[in-house]
Amino acid sequence: MTENRLQGKICLVTGSTSGIGKVTARELANRDATVVLVSRSRAKGEATQAEIKQATCNQHVELLVADLSLLEEVRRLAAEFQHTHHWLCVSDAHAYLRGLGSDTGGHYLAPFLLTELLLDTLKASAPARIVNVSSAQHANATIEFDNLQGEKKYANLRNYNQAKLALLLWTYELARQLKGTGVTVNALHPGVTATNFPAGMIGPAAWAMKLSKPFLLTAEQGAQTTLYLATSPQVEGVNGKYFVKSQEKASSSRSYDQSVGSRLWDVTEQLVAR
Repeated sequence: MTENRLQGKICLVTGSTSGIGKVTARELANRDATVVLVSRSRAKGEATQAEIKQATCNQHVELLVADLSLLEEVRRLAAEFQHTHHWLCVSDAHAYLRGLGSDTGGHYLAPFLLTELLLDTLKASAPARIVNVSSAQHANATIEFDNLQGEKKYANLRNYNQAKLALLLWTYELARQLKGTGVTVNALHPGVTATNFPAGMIGPAAWAMKLSKPFLLTAEQGAQTTLYLATSPQVEGVNGKYFVKSQEKASSSRSYDQSVGSRLWDVTEQLVAR
């Protein structure tokens, strides 16, 4: 995939050492972008960095190490990025699953805080794009404000679904706030892919995912909508939309509830300020 050249563009990709995130990072590098990988593991990050450089002949592949389940690490990541870069054209948030209690943090709070910290840089770099990886599973969730982080009752898949709904509500609220800035934010469902998603799951849901793995999309297939939103001129200026298979689709009715979105934004601001 070599269309839509990105020379001179800087792309920050989280979750970039495996699955969809890794494919996205590689293909952005293949289009001549400067790609900044974010990895929790330095060893895995350096291995991915070297692999992408070799595969794409693009030496402008950088690495930042941060555990995005920890908000202090998100703040450090943003500061390190801004220390070396004064503009950012594409921010790709690829959520990941890291065991019990991490769903809201890894899937929602981290992208929220990282975007908030880099928003001035994005605005100064306009036109710029924010791409959030959600899931069709958001349709099975409601926002439980008294159990937002699984404080009262935790269920792996239930909290994952809620985090993905929260990501969409935030995407739409952020899109409203970004109107006229030259920065756009969109979300997508990548399809159910045969990545490392089941690694953090427990119980029947984990077994179901493992059994269905032969029938799932490859990471390359799953990355296509992300790449479309990150690079295609056809979505230049498109803001606050949800995509499936590179086509704009309606998300669940709950995801468009502006009163819930506004309340969630206020609650999230308090959570990330702690």
